[in-house]
Amino acid sequence: MVAGSFTVEVESSVEPKRLWNATVNDSHNLLPKQAPGIIAAVTILQGDGGVGTIRQVDFTPANKDFSYVKERVDQVDEDNLVFSFSHVEGGVLGTKLASANHHMKFSPKAGGGSIATFTVSYDSLPGVLLDESKLQEFKANSIGLFRLVEQYLLANPTLYL
Repeated sequence: MVAGSFTVEVESSVEPKRLWNATVNDSHNLLPKQAPGIIAAVTILQGDGGVGTIRQVDFTPANKDFSYVKERVDQVDEDNLVFSFSHVEGGVLGTKLASANHHMKFSPKAGGGSIATFTVSYDSLPGVLLDESKLQEFKANSIGLFRLVEQYLLANPTLYL
């Protein structure tokens, strides 16, 4: 078993609270609309969006590695704009990873806008070495999805205030 993590920081001209509202509070509605080629649906299976909520993200056939992932919300700190969740089923859990935890933070940027920080921590299954190119692909896809949401917010400045 190999433990690992990586962090991606993305600057945006969108203010932190709007990013929070879109990507945390309304991601189940927004992501399938903004990324229909990747995300088929986000369904809340249990809970109200707070800690303990279980949601399922269903992917389109464009994702050749897996069709869905179930996530459990571990932390919701609206005052500090911090959100964490763990994979509980699906994805590469059980085939390549023993665990995967995601941590998101939105911080104000000097002069306006924000810095979004995404950290993923994981434990691989015994004997499984993770392909560095797959990690780079995951980072690039995460940034790409973030940019889709950002573009939508920039084009719709009165939404998610």
